[in-house]
Amino acid sequence: MSQDATQQDHTNLFDDARSRLEEVFEALEISPDACQRLMQPALSLQVSVPVRMDDGSLKVFPGWRVQYDTSLGPAKGGIRFHPAVDQLEVTTLSFWMAVKCAVVNLPFGGGKGGVQVDPKQLSRLELERLARGYIRGIADVMGPNRDIPAPDVNTNATVMGWMSDEYAHLVRGQTPAAITGKPLTLGGSYGRVAATGRGALKVLDIWAEREGRKPQDTTVAIQGFGNAAYHFASLAHAQGYKIVAVSDSGGAIYSEEGLEPDPIKEEKTRHQQLKGMVYCDDSVCHAKGVEAIDQDELLALDVDVLALAALENQIHEDNVGDVRAGLILEIANGPVTSAADDALEERGIPVLPDVLANTGGVIVSYYEWVQNRSGDRWTEETINQRLDAVLEREAATVLDRAEAEQISYRKAAYRQGIERIAEAIRERGNNQDGE
Repeated sequence: MSQDATQQDHTNLFDDARSRLEEVFEALEISPDACQRLMQPALSLQVSVPVRMDDGSLKVFPGWRVQYDTSLGPAKGGIRFHPAVDQLEVTTLSFWMAVKCAVVNLPFGGGKGGVQVDPKQLSRLELERLARGYIRGIADVMGPNRDIPAPDVNTNATVMGWMSDEYAHLVRGQTPAAITGKPLTLGGSYGRVAATGRGALKVLDIWAEREGRKPQDTTVAIQGFGNAAYHFASLAHAQGYKIVAVSDSGGAIYSEEGLEPDPIKEEKTRHQQLKGMVYCDDSVCHAKGVEAIDQDELLALDVDVLALAALENQIHEDNVGDVRAGLILEIANGPVTSAADDALEERGIPVLPDVLANTGGVIVSYYEWVQNRSGDRWTEETINQRLDAVLEREAATVLDRAEAEQISYRKAAYRQGIERIAEAIRERGNNQDGE
């Protein structure tokens, strides 16, 4: 895809994301002042990240850090390394972070960062130089009381460790609370790696219990097999859910009898892609009942739950009619466009939205931040218990609101989050319509 086409897609993505606010503003009678503030990011920084390559040449990569709203607290959000990332995508992601932190009542605003790079083309040392250079570029706008980065697409605990170390050098002091998602030895939290997947499963469990649905009677197809998707799949399988399909950027695999996520993870690590798990002879694929299918086929499978754990805009106007799942679970950010969302609602297919379903990661990031600031270390059992408690409370509030107001889960979640942000804006003062 050309750079112009990508930019147009991300323009549409941001406009589409903000369009969801119109219904909320009208339903809640949000003040005009709060509406104005919530339609644009509070801060948007672009930086250049020069990297000395292993061959001695110099490459410069564009990077961004956006703080969308900080009315509820310091900005919070991940950093992604991806060749298609740009300012508009980062802005959209920071908007979603602002909403999701408010939905689960965390004392954070929304932030996000990104560098336009294909990390697969970098050596380990080049990747470290890029990570450190990015932190040098945004150091003036981050910190434990201002903006706390974390991992996102193509970044992980190792990258966060490099970034945390670089920030410590810049401020001449150990400040582990400035970045979350770090290795355990550098102040990371137990439970952080699996948190997004675990949280998504918890939200699904809460919904399923209300619907009287048992895990062993529920089939699940998962688009994506990165960190969040794998942990969701592994935990769901252990709980009795029947995982019938998973995918990655290279293809998808399906088994009517069900798949076991842990062996698939080992095979994917060995082959570097899922399609390497099956071999084909005369268009017939063999691998213990596993068959290769296209990404589009996975999205159209007749399953009880379709978990979307890849990238944005995967279900849109052109393919929403193919969806046959009984429920959409959004583990990725923004995988369903607003037009597709309306179509799904008309067809009676509920969506557990990203701003609720994928909050496990930011909740445990909050716990890491608290532990770093207090010098404490909680057990993984404590972390998971506290994660479950937050989601049980906040998810129940969203689902109850949806039922009481006869609206979709997404509308209920957005109303819950925006209501809290608007209240904080009002309480901070300087409002024309303030009391």
